[in-house]
Amino acid sequence: MSQSSLSATATLEAGRQARAGQRGLWSSRWVFFLAATGSAVGLGNIWKFPYITGENGGGAFVLMYLGCILLIGIPLLMAEVMIGRRGRHNPAGSMAALAREAGASRHWRTLGWVAGLTGFLILSFYSVIAGWALAYVPALFGGQFTGITPQASEARFGAMLAEPGMLVLYGTLILTATLAIVGLGVRRGLEQSLRFMMPGLFVLLLVLVAYSAVSGEFLRAVEFLFVPDFSKLTATSVLVALGHAFFTLSLASGAMMTYGSYLPEGTSIARTALMVAIADTTVALLAGLAIFPLVFGNGLEPGSGPGLLFVTLPIAFGQMPLGMLVGGLFFVMLVIAALTSTISLLEPAIAWLTERYRTTRIKATLGCGAVLWVLSLGSVFSFNLWSEHTLFGRTFFDLLDKLTTNWLMPLGGLGIVLFVGWALNERLVREAMAMRSPALFRVWWWLIRLVTPMCIVAVFLNLVGLL
Repeated sequence: MSQSSLSATATLEAGRQARAGQRGLWSSRWVFFLAATGSAVGLGNIWKFPYITGENGGGAFVLMYLGCILLIGIPLLMAEVMIGRRGRHNPAGSMAALAREAGASRHWRTLGWVAGLTGFLILSFYSVIAGWALAYVPALFGGQFTGITPQASEARFGAMLAEPGMLVLYGTLILTATLAIVGLGVRRGLEQSLRFMMPGLFVLLLVLVAYSAVSGEFLRAVEFLFVPDFSKLTATSVLVALGHAFFTLSLASGAMMTYGSYLPEGTSIARTALMVAIADTTVALLAGLAIFPLVFGNGLEPGSGPGLLFVTLPIAFGQMPLGMLVGGLFFVMLVIAALTSTISLLEPAIAWLTERYRTTRIKATLGCGAVLWVLSLGSVFSFNLWSEHTLFGRTFFDLLDKLTTNWLMPLGGLGIVLFVGWALNERLVREAMAMRSPALFRVWWWLIRLVTPMCIVAVFLNLVGLL
């Protein structure tokens, strides 16, 4: 290596170290694991995974989903964390730093902006859905679902959606809690909250699984989740599993890149990413073991779709012993899971504002909060006041949902793997990943360059209706 190259490398490394000192780092690998797992674990695990598993036949779908986690989720998660740690910036800044180091086009930084914007837009409607869960906490603890009929449960959920004031109130509470945590910073806000919330979430989930094992049809649920019946698996099911594996780990939303930028040197990216994927998948499976025994035990339908959590499950809670307590704890757990995701979706925007405009973290947080609150009103009103006002046949909420999940996330994920696998040189990536096993690196390198991009393209074509 020439003297000038050595000098440039030393300058880049010094810059990374300086930024790490200024921005703050996670205090340990364990804390990063909690943060990344918290980002990944959210409504998708406890709300979406059980109902899409129910809709797609159970065990065979779970098996396919696990394979997709290996092919898409873990390789892309490793790539995002690597970009963040190497760049020590917000997503756009980190991608620009790596592109500069590799001699690639500076326009790759656009992917970082897209990722941060994607997370910001998702947060604007995610906080509204999390507000639904928060609204159900006092309702369950207060016994409002005791002995409720299916028709009454559906009518109650519809009545809540038709009341904009209630949705604004609970969505604002979720957003306020998110802003308060993020505004305190990496160590005082994110770390301290996650040290409490993630263990609390796991404890509540295990308590609910234990209760379901005693009160519901647990063996039937185990068979449903873990005994594959491939006759129930369709081509659409495979693509749904592929898509959910991509979205469940908070990929292409800027969250993992930003969290990775706070990761201390010397921490194994591969080992930590694998641990996060295992924890995320475990939560999803435990959620299934908490939900399906109660569904089967009360003669309800496991494939009841998105209404499983807010319509079907409260019926089960209303019919069982201690249902008020168990149901209330279930929705408390759901709120905690949502908060661990909302703080990760907000952090990329805060990091960008504080680094790009040198503003204080408090000012950046308040500014983002104001914009998010206004955007959230569009999602709230989509279910009531604006429900008849559509664009291309979709409400404001539907448009944001489709824009982020069907377009921005798959395209952003594809851009990230192409950036890492083809725009960066192998030497730089090998050095940034710091894997001890050359063979393991070669496997990951092959996945990130060929297999993962092809899988993401398949997901994208399916989501836009071309496959």
